[in-house]
Amino acid sequence: MTTAGDIMHRGAQWIPAHETLDRAAQLMRQLNVGALPISDENERLCGILTDRDIVVGCVALGHDPSRVTAGDLAKGTPRWIDADADVSEVLEEMKEHQIRRLPVIHNKRLVGMISEADIARHLPEDQIADWAESVYARSTAR
Repeated sequence: MTTAGDIMHRGAQWIPAHETLDRAAQLMRQLNVGALPISDENERLCGILTDRDIVVGCVALGHDPSRVTAGDLAKGTPRWIDADADVSEVLEEMKEHQIRRLPVIHNKRLVGMISEADIARHLPEDQIADWAESVYARSTAR
């Protein structure tokens, strides 16, 4: 059985909800990632911040990224998966919620992230095709 822990990218880092978007962008650049999980004061997942969120939700609106926090852009119920979950559960979670990045949690701690690249790197073509069709077909139908 292939698990979330088997395909995830290790070394993911939180951005605290109180941290500013300019600092988040710097951390994304340093880590060479396009998304960061947002943690509350108890290091619990409270959202995901993407590079697109920073551009569209802050910069394009004329806001100052040094004055807007990651928590200001955290919306909705964050999705995550346990490191021991089967890869089929990973795919289903991502399909059902139309998400392209999924934090991986073990013992209530962030241990990694699963992105489209991780799926493409680790799964057979038929699973990739099914996942892509579900995620992209739904998102364009809106």
